Amino acid sequence: MKRRLFFLALLAMTEAVSAKDLYQGGGWPALAADRRAQAIGDNVLILVSESAQASNAVTKGSRKRTKLDGRISGGSLDESGSFGFGGAYDGEGRSGRSDRVVARLSASVALVYPNGDLLVSGVQHLHVNGELTAIRVQGRVRPQDIGADNSVQSTRLADAIIEYNGRGFSTRGAKPGIVTRLFGFLGLL
Repeated sequence: MKRRLFFLALLAMTEAVSAKDLYQGGGWPALAADRRAQAIGDNVLILVSESAQASNAVTKGSRKRTKLDGRISGGSLDESGSFGFGGAYDGEGRSGRSDRVVARLSASVALVYPNGDLLVSGVQHLHVNGELTAIRVQGRVRPQDIGADNSVQSTRLADAIIEYNGRGFSTRGAKPGIVTRLFGFLGLL
């Protein structure tokens, strides 16, 4: 009798096992397949390599010369006079800028668009020797642009936002002083 109750209790605790419980599709990738980011929360490595250069040169010049001559003569009177004035202006202005950012940072998929594109976003904070540097990247990437190693070049991001900011001793030392900033604000520099 005890044996029979034991088997009934054992049957009650176990459920029937079927083949569909043993296999769940999509949960196990193939041995030769690469796991690329495709769903919200998946990670992707963004390789930032951006450079930008801009230059501008303006040259202006003007010259003006006016001369007035006159002569009066008659009898013993022979007088001549001359009057002239002129002006010149030469102006030149140049500006140039060159920026380069190289970084590797991990980002995660924040949104999957209906066409399958992924919105990826990531932030990396570095604190080294009193300097705090923050790199933020966000953009839209096509799944086919993600490499086999689950990385994507920043040049392949559409609508990319790449921010590189820093704070600390070196950054403060590179800023112009208060007098220079005041003169710049007033347009005197």
